[in-house]
Amino acid sequence: MVDKSNIKKIVLAYSGGLDTSIIIPWLKENYNNPEIIAVAGNVGQNDELEGLEEKALKTGASKLIVADLVDEMVDDIIIPALKMDAKYETYLLGTAFARPVIGKKLAEIALAEGADAICHGATGKGNDQVRFELAIKRFAPGMKIIAPWREWDIKSRDEEIDYAEAHNVPLKISRETNYSKDKNLWHLSHEGLDLEDPANEPDYDKPGFLEMGVSPVKAPDEPAYVTIDFEAGAPVAIDGEKMKASKIIEKLNKIGGENGIGIIDIVENRLVGMKDRGVYETPGGTILYKAHEQLEMITVDKDTLHVKQKLAVDYADLIYNGKWYSPLQEALTAFANESNKYVTGSVKLKLYKGNIIPAGTTSPYSLYSENLVTFGESDYDQNQAAGFINLWGLPTTVQALREQGKL
Repeated sequence: MVDKSNIKKIVLAYSGGLDTSIIIPWLKENYNNPEIIAVAGNVGQNDELEGLEEKALKTGASKLIVADLVDEMVDDIIIPALKMDAKYETYLLGTAFARPVIGKKLAEIALAEGADAICHGATGKGNDQVRFELAIKRFAPGMKIIAPWREWDIKSRDEEIDYAEAHNVPLKISRETNYSKDKNLWHLSHEGLDLEDPANEPDYDKPGFLEMGVSPVKAPDEPAYVTIDFEAGAPVAIDGEKMKASKIIEKLNKIGGENGIGIIDIVENRLVGMKDRGVYETPGGTILYKAHEQLEMITVDKDTLHVKQKLAVDYADLIYNGKWYSPLQEALTAFANESNKYVTGSVKLKLYKGNIIPAGTTSPYSLYSENLVTFGESDYDQNQAAGFINLWGLPTTVQALREQGKL
């Protein structure tokens, strides 16, 4: 519990969603009416920022600061993760990508504004409380942190709605559409309600459920093609048109969403120890990961690729567990950059009803030699394989001779 006696100014991580909407009046009531500075990190949630300032001021904030964090999130976190092919149990880390940059900005604004504390709306059951607070500890060590879900008597989202109605806090949701959602440029997550039981099939075609695209069932009957150019592992163009990485993700979200790409239904292992069921939409990110992996197949040597595949698990764990601002991240990111030095080229993909089908890969740094691998006439001397097999199998031969008493 935080000592409330000296809390006069609080910086609040503010999304305008259910949790943070009621936190402003709750802080006013429970922390001696402090000044509340609402901070919204723009990480590409677009329409969710509309009307946010009016809502924040109406519910008791002194001002709203909107920090544009899209390119920082994409360039500093998403692109290195893409280079490493980092996935957490098939989850493409959408929420985890955004939290470090938001936490860092909260710390910077709190210090600049002379705030006494930082508040966030993450629950005591989830991962985000850890992600926010580790970033805050890195950039504002010693700053008091308020997490209402670890303090108040509210026990459920239904009770949150009760509180909002009692305090005239406007909401965009109803009890029937009360999914817990998190949206940024990279993804949209859905949790709660019928999804809490893994036995229930998600109703993807229910109006208002999917927001970044359509289900594969409703995708077009004709495939769509897209070509992505990479330089040193980073995407630089779509269909020959150069653009920054955030715009590439934005465009691929549209193309992928229209074709039912990137919808997953998983039960993941949270950092705090419990399993959680969620549905994630990641259309553009799913396309980028597939394209990058295709290009690596022809440009990265076997040993480097296999080590990178092992390190990808550690890198994903690090991001998921909120340790982005750490020496290990810097070391692994350096490896990701170095291992992607030759991951340059073009990847063509066919998108069809939720499927991503490779349609051709080229690179000036390709390690693939048709002359070596062809079933036709080749410069490769197949007779050399016999000596290689004898040496490679020598330990096996010696073991067999020992068992036969012939050594």
